[in-house]
Amino acid sequence: MKKTLFLVCLALFFGLSSAAFAQSGDIAFGASGLSAPSPSAAQLFSGNYYGPTEGGGTYLNFTGDFLLRHHLGVEGEIAWRASQNLYLGYQPYRPLFYDFGAIWASRFGRHFGAELSAGIGAESIRFYNGYETCGFVSCTDYTSSNHFMGAFGGGIKLYPWKNVFIRPEARLYAIHNNQEFAGSWVLREGISIGYTFGGD
Repeated sequence: MKKTLFLVCLALFFGLSSAAFAQSGDIAFGASGLSAPSPSAAQLFSGNYYGPTEGGGTYLNFTGDFLLRHHLGVEGEIAWRASQNLYLGYQPYRPLFYDFGAIWASRFGRHFGAELSAGIGAESIRFYNGYETCGFVSCTDYTSSNHFMGAFGGGIKLYPWKNVFIRPEARLYAIHNNQEFAGSWVLREGISIGYTFGGD
């Protein structure tokens, strides 16, 4: 988790330092829930047994974007489960999602905006084993199972005060070979609070 937070802070630093060249940009922090297929639904459609559902729990997320030309730009996000869950009732684990991609965003008047995004990234499922293993740089108490994914999302931005916004949002993650869980997709729905730098 420390390494991931370091990478997020580093990306934010470089992103904010380039904001002067961007038409506008947003940063936001939020909370959300996760929906995913159940084992019974997966078995109904395929006839095979699959693992448990990945749904449930509270997720925290951090996003940032920069519009480089007109209403088009780049975006990145990271979302992680706020607390550990138990895999099959005994193994502590925590999913983490991160992606980078393209964004279309626009502000319509003073109090309303919208955005759509699409990108690629990865899901990192961290299984905690209760003891630390140390490498050359750091120590961890988990092993990771990583999966490539596509990310598609959108949100509506409501501006109650100047450039501060509240954004109801949804993100669909299409996860490749998500063998630990019942399905290959998850839907994250939540709300973020953020700030827009610059403007149209």
